[in-house]
Amino acid sequence: MNKKGIIIGVILAVALAGGFYYRFTHLATGAGEEKAQSGAADPKEKSGDKKEGGGGIKNEAPKTVSMTLETQKEHGVVVAAAKQERLVDAISVTGKVEVNGDRIAHILPRIAGKIASVKALLGDSVGSGQVLVMLDSVELGEAINRYLQSKTKLSLAKNNLERVNALVEKKIAARKDIYQAETDYQVILSELHADKERLILYGFSPAGLDGPGHKRQLLPVRSPIGGVITEKQAIVGELADPSKNLYTVADLSSVWVMVDINEKDLAKVRKGQDAIVKVGAFPDLNFPGRISHIADVVDDATRTVKARIEVQNTGRKLKPEMFASVELALPADAPPVLAVPEDALQDMEGRKVVFVTANGTEFEPRPLELGRASGGQVEVTGGLREGERYAVKGGFLLKSELKKGEMGEE
Repeated sequence: MNKKGIIIGVILAVALAGGFYYRFTHLATGAGEEKAQSGAADPKEKSGDKKEGGGGIKNEAPKTVSMTLETQKEHGVVVAAAKQERLVDAISVTGKVEVNGDRIAHILPRIAGKIASVKALLGDSVGSGQVLVMLDSVELGEAINRYLQSKTKLSLAKNNLERVNALVEKKIAARKDIYQAETDYQVILSELHADKERLILYGFSPAGLDGPGHKRQLLPVRSPIGGVITEKQAIVGELADPSKNLYTVADLSSVWVMVDINEKDLAKVRKGQDAIVKVGAFPDLNFPGRISHIADVVDDATRTVKARIEVQNTGRKLKPEMFASVELALPADAPPVLAVPEDALQDMEGRKVVFVTANGTEFEPRPLELGRASGGQVEVTGGLREGERYAVKGGFLLKSELKKGEMGEE
């Protein structure tokens, strides 16, 4: 029985081994045939490719655009040789134009009074010392009366001193009388001086009171600086007092531009550093300025530091509350590099190109490898050699002409 089971087991094992052998050899043969078929097809496909390409892979020549010298001149195309430039590094920040805090005045009366007349309106340009309003003041009237009384007393004291001197010379009066008369005169003279200084402090000149008789005097309120009236609160008939601002006058010939400097850039910024300010209202104008102050405290929320740039506002083009973009120039200590203007670069197929020309009329778009940018110039690290001529201006027109040519061919 055991012998019969062993024989049956051997037969089954042989059958299974034969099945595995057959399957293995069949799969190997099929793979070889597929490889042979694919190997036979490859030469035909390659041959077909070569035949279609005219005996090799097709390499299209770079496309160019032609433009005569007359057309270039007419459309503002400017050609120049590529050259090395010393790029000036700069920090770009944003800011806002403000009134120069050292050139602004809030006009308040020195004593209380009723506004009798208004001499200047909002937006007017005024000079230093110009009268803005006239006040009818009770306090001024009292000060004038004290001054006039002191003048009268001084005149009497002077006459008394002269009379006593005459009596002493005639030995009619004692010398102590002249000492008393001189003391009275000096006391009244001091009082008159104090009354006069009070009127001047109020802003009133006593010179008009020296003549015989006088009419009711009004107190002029003057501007201490020349500038433009940016605020006006003065209204005829209203009461004015030293706590109420009547006018604000700002000298806008110089303004401040307040900027936020990142904490990481603080080491590159210093007081007195040059800056270039631009505003959206005048995109083609550069306003030179200089850093006059850098704050000592970092803003905890923004991690920036406030800096103040003082700018000469020629023509008063910069207006308070304007937004501004500012470039803070850094020392140019780096060696010169090959650079092109930003305006010369054009976008084509996702790359920056310039239009290079060998003969002055045929332009070829040349892709460039670029480095850092500063002051409107961009460093070229590849794609252009020094001395090669390219379109510094008019690149967009050349790009448009090239696109027109491609559409025409299609």
